[in-house]
Amino acid sequence: MIEKRPEINFANNVETLHVNNVETLHVNNVETLHVTSLQDECKLKWFRQQIKTWAQQHLRNFPWRHTTDPYAILVAELMLQKTNAALVAPIYQAFMEKYPTLDALAAAPVTEITNILQPLGLGFRVERLRQSIGMIQSKYGGNIPKTEAELLKLPGVGIYTARAICANAFGQPKAIIDTNVARILERFFGLVTSDRVKARSKPLQQAADQVAPDTNVATWNLALLDFGAAVCTAKTPRCTECPLRQKCQKAAFDEKI
Repeated sequence: MIEKRPEINFANNVETLHVNNVETLHVNNVETLHVTSLQDECKLKWFRQQIKTWAQQHLRNFPWRHTTDPYAILVAELMLQKTNAALVAPIYQAFMEKYPTLDALAAAPVTEITNILQPLGLGFRVERLRQSIGMIQSKYGGNIPKTEAELLKLPGVGIYTARAICANAFGQPKAIIDTNVARILERFFGLVTSDRVKARSKPLQQAADQVAPDTNVATWNLALLDFGAAVCTAKTPRCTECPLRQKCQKAAFDEKI
């Protein structure tokens, strides 16, 4: 099967690429995505309902999902960076029992914290955690910042982590993008981007924002994370039992091959 080459038009410094059902605009080096299937409100509603129904029976049970304490969620999100959640869970519980508050962690010896977090690897994690705690104490009076912009100023906090804290701790409607969520959106809606780091993709973030429901976005984020980890996996997706198969762009394409 011969893939259709992108159609490129240049007008007024605007580059338009049409690939599959995706229109990507580059205006002044800012990339945005206009996707036909994302404009189909019926399909969006169907997608949301399928994910919500699946999540009712399949959401994973992790200790940080049972709290809205900003400190606890900050600790969890920093631990979870580039680390399997199942590995983090017991270490997170032990860590929170030993350092239940921000002040308790700030007063702890570095070697003690390092020993507890050592099984997670990534030695810089301890340094970033302590730097963030120090900044929160000195600049924010010991209170975790409530805005994405302020959270991004903390060492080790990127867009994904900042938005996760906003959603999980403060109930803000902040959709998140990681490799799991990106994979679902790309496959189901037929999105195409050239971004290698999905969590930093502005087009994918725009798509995630559009797809997310108006309420309970924190739970929605968890549903997508878990669906990507359990069903729409990277290497061996469970397409035959996927509740999204009926309207999935990738499934439709695969059936034609």
